[in-house]
Amino acid sequence: MATMKNIPLILMGCGGVGRQLLQHIVSCRSLHAKLGLHLRVLGVCDSKSLVVASDVLSNELNDNFLSEVCRVKVDGSSLLTLGGLGECQVFKNSELKEKVIDVASVMGKSTGLAVVDCSASSGTVGVLTRVVDLGCCIVLANKKPLTSTMEDYYKLVSHPRRIRHESTVGAGLPVISSLNRILLSGDPIHCIIGSLSGTLGYVMSEVEDGKPLSQVVRAAKSLGYTEPDPRDDLSGMDVARKALILARLLGRRINMDSIKIESLYPEEMGPNVMSVEDFLSTGISLLDNDIQERVRKASLNGNVLRYVCMIEGSRCEVGIQELPKNSALGRLRGSDNVLEIFSRCYSEQPLVIQGAGAGNDTTAAGVLADILDIQDLFP
Repeated sequence: MATMKNIPLILMGCGGVGRQLLQHIVSCRSLHAKLGLHLRVLGVCDSKSLVVASDVLSNELNDNFLSEVCRVKVDGSSLLTLGGLGECQVFKNSELKEKVIDVASVMGKSTGLAVVDCSASSGTVGVLTRVVDLGCCIVLANKKPLTSTMEDYYKLVSHPRRIRHESTVGAGLPVISSLNRILLSGDPIHCIIGSLSGTLGYVMSEVEDGKPLSQVVRAAKSLGYTEPDPRDDLSGMDVARKALILARLLGRRINMDSIKIESLYPEEMGPNVMSVEDFLSTGISLLDNDIQERVRKASLNGNVLRYVCMIEGSRCEVGIQELPKNSALGRLRGSDNVLEIFSRCYSEQPLVIQGAGAGNDTTAAGVLADILDIQDLFP
C-alpha cells in the first residue's frame, strides 16, 4: 500500500459553513483513505479563540474532538470550554492570530499547511497575507479578503497555485475554475452576466409570478433563505462582493466604489434608520407597487426582471435588469445561481454554469473540493 499523503490544515470560522466542513471531513475519512489522503486538522478558531493540537508536527485534533467542536458551537458556547479535552492548547483574542502565524511558519517550512477561511470577517486578511509569505496555501469561502484593497488582493493571489476560492462566488459551482481555464487558454472574456444570490433569485422569480415583494421577502426569511436582517441581501452588497472578485479575476484593477450597486430599498429604510421588525411589518410594503409596475413593463416587452451582476468592458454593475424570458437567466427559477460567460469561443451561445449557489452544505462541499485540489503541493 502506498504511503498516506497528509494535508495539514487550520480552519478559521466555525459558523454554518465551517461546522459543515468539519462534518464533511469526518464523514469522508474512508473515501479519502482509499485515495491515499488524510486531512489533518491541526487547529480550529472562531472570532475569539483558537484550539490547536499540542504538537502540530505529530498530533492532530481527532474526529471525536472535531464533533465536540461542532456541538459546542451549535450550542452557542465558546471554544474555550474545550480546553480540558485531550491533547490541545487554547489561545484567545490577542494571541490567536500570532499563534496561527506561528503554526504556519513551522508547517510552511516542513510539510506545508492549508489555512481555510470559512469566516465572514474582514479581520482575517492580515493573517492570510502573512501565511501566504510563509509558503502556505489558502482556501477561502470568505469573500472579504479578496474584496479588500488591491494591495491585499495581489498579495493573496501572488501564488496562483496556492490559493483556491471557488466557494467565494457560487458555493460549490465551478465558476472560478471555469473562468481560469478560459483565461489561461487565451480566450478573451468580454461579458459575464450572473444571478449570484440565491435569495434574490428566489425573490425575483416569485415577484414575477405576481406576488407582492413584501410577502415574498417575509416568506424567504421564514424559509431561512435570507440573512437575519433581509436588508443584508436586498442591499446587493453580497452580490457586489462576488462581482468584484470576478472583475478582478478578469484583470480589472477596481475597488468596491467602482461598482454601481442598486439597493432594493431606499436609504431611509436602512438599518441605521429602521429596525428589522419595522422594515418587515411596514417599510417593505411601500416598495410593492413600484416593483410590480416594473415587472408589468418588462413582461410587455417579453422580458423578465432579474437581479444580476454585469461585467462588460469597464462596466461593472449590480442591480435589476430586464432580460429575455428564454435566456438562461430568464428561465431561472427558485434559488439557483446562474452565470452566463461570453467570450470569443462562447460568443453566440454563452457558457452557462447553473446550480445550487447557496447553503452551508453545498458551500462546505466546494471548500472541501478546493482543499483536495491542492494536494499536489504537499509532500
